Amino acid sequence: MTEGEDLVSVDYEVFGKVQGVFFRKYTQAEGKRLGLVGWVRNTVDGTVEGQLQGPCSKVQEMETWLEKKGSPKSRITRAEFHKTKITQLEHSDFKIVK
Repeated sequence: MTEGEDLVSVDYEVFGKVQGVFFRKYTQAEGKRLGLVGWVRNTVDGTVEGQLQGPCSKVQEMETWLEKKGSPKSRITRAEFHKTKITQLEHSDFKIVK
Protein backbone atom coordinates (compact mmCIF):
# COMPACT_ATOMS: atom_id res chain seq x y z
CA MET A 1 0.00 0.00 0.00
CA THR A 2 1.23 3.48 -0.81
CA GLU A 3 2.21 5.34 2.35
CA GLY A 4 -0.38 7.93 3.32
CA GLU A 5 -2.90 6.85 0.70
CA ASP A 6 -6.50 6.78 1.89
CA LEU A 7 -8.30 3.46 2.23
CA VAL A 8 -11.71 3.20 0.63
CA SER A 9 -14.55 0.71 0.56
CA VAL A 10 -16.70 0.49 -2.56
CA ASP A 11 -20.00 -1.32 -2.96
CA TYR A 12 -20.58 -2.08 -6.64
CA GLU A 13 -23.07 -3.64 -9.03
CA VAL A 14 -22.31 -4.57 -12.64
CA PHE A 15 -25.06 -4.88 -15.25
CA GLY A 16 -25.13 -6.66 -18.64
CA LYS A 17 -24.12 -10.18 -19.61
CA VAL A 18 -22.13 -10.88 -16.46
CA GLN A 19 -23.44 -14.25 -15.28
CA GLY A 20 -22.37 -17.54 -16.85
CA VAL A 21 -19.20 -15.97 -18.26
CA PHE A 22 -16.78 -16.52 -15.31
CA PHE A 23 -17.18 -12.87 -14.28
CA ARG A 24 -16.86 -13.63 -10.55
CA LYS A 25 -13.70 -15.71 -11.07
CA TYR A 26 -12.04 -12.98 -13.15
CA THR A 27 -13.16 -10.30 -10.68
CA GLN A 28 -11.60 -12.23 -7.80
CA ALA A 29 -8.34 -12.71 -9.75
CA GLU A 30 -8.14 -9.03 -10.72
CA GLY A 31 -8.90 -7.90 -7.17
CA LYS A 32 -6.16 -10.14 -5.79
CA ARG A 33 -3.72 -8.97 -8.49
CA LEU A 34 -4.31 -5.38 -7.37
CA GLY A 35 -3.92 -6.31 -3.69
CA LEU A 36 -7.56 -5.58 -2.83
CA VAL A 37 -9.86 -7.41 -0.45
CA GLY A 38 -13.60 -7.91 -0.57
CA TRP A 39 -16.16 -10.18 -2.16
CA VAL A 40 -18.22 -10.77 -5.31
CA ARG A 41 -21.48 -12.65 -5.98
CA ASN A 42 -24.26 -13.12 -8.50
CA THR A 43 -27.67 -11.60 -7.79
CA VAL A 44 -31.10 -13.02 -8.56
CA ASP A 45 -31.58 -10.06 -10.96
CA GLY A 46 -28.78 -11.27 -13.27
CA THR A 47 -26.21 -8.73 -12.12
CA VAL A 48 -22.98 -9.13 -10.17
CA GLU A 49 -22.44 -7.22 -6.94
CA GLY A 50 -19.77 -6.98 -4.32
CA GLN A 51 -17.47 -4.90 -2.21
CA LEU A 52 -13.87 -3.78 -2.76
CA GLN A 53 -11.50 -2.40 -0.14
CA GLY A 54 -8.00 -1.05 -0.42
CA PRO A 55 -5.92 2.00 -1.39
CA CYS A 56 -7.90 4.56 -3.40
CA SER A 57 -5.70 4.32 -6.53
CA LYS A 58 -5.98 0.51 -6.71
CA VAL A 59 -9.72 0.62 -6.10
CA GLN A 60 -10.04 3.12 -8.97
CA GLU A 61 -8.15 0.71 -11.25
CA MET A 62 -10.57 -2.05 -10.25
CA GLU A 63 -13.58 0.20 -10.87
CA THR A 64 -12.33 0.84 -14.41
CA TRP A 65 -11.81 -2.89 -14.93
CA LEU A 66 -15.35 -3.66 -13.68
CA GLU A 67 -16.88 -0.96 -15.88
CA LYS A 68 -14.87 -1.44 -19.09
CA LYS A 69 -13.27 -4.89 -19.22
CA GLY A 70 -14.63 -7.71 -17.05
CA SER A 71 -14.24 -11.32 -18.10
CA PRO A 72 -13.44 -12.09 -21.76
CA LYS A 73 -17.00 -13.18 -22.65
CA SER A 74 -18.88 -10.61 -20.57
CA ARG A 75 -20.75 -7.66 -22.05
CA ILE A 76 -20.98 -4.86 -19.50
CA THR A 77 -23.72 -2.28 -20.04
CA ARG A 78 -23.06 -0.24 -16.90
CA ALA A 79 -21.62 -0.34 -13.40
CA GLU A 80 -22.61 1.53 -10.25
CA PHE A 81 -20.23 2.38 -7.43
CA HIS A 82 -20.78 3.74 -3.91
CA LYS A 83 -17.50 4.74 -2.22
CA THR A 84 -16.79 5.33 1.47
CA LYS A 85 -13.52 6.24 3.21
CA ILE A 86 -12.44 3.71 5.85
CA THR A 87 -9.63 3.59 8.40
CA GLN A 88 -8.95 -0.16 8.24
CA LEU A 89 -9.79 -3.11 6.01
CA GLU A 90 -12.81 -5.18 7.04
CA HIS A 91 -11.88 -8.24 4.93
CA SER A 92 -8.72 -10.35 4.84
CA ASP A 93 -9.08 -11.82 1.33
CA PHE A 94 -11.07 -11.47 -1.90
CA LYS A 95 -13.82 -14.11 -1.93
CA ILE A 96 -16.49 -15.40 -4.26
CA VAL A 97 -19.74 -15.59 -2.29
CA LYS A 98 -22.30 -18.16 -3.43
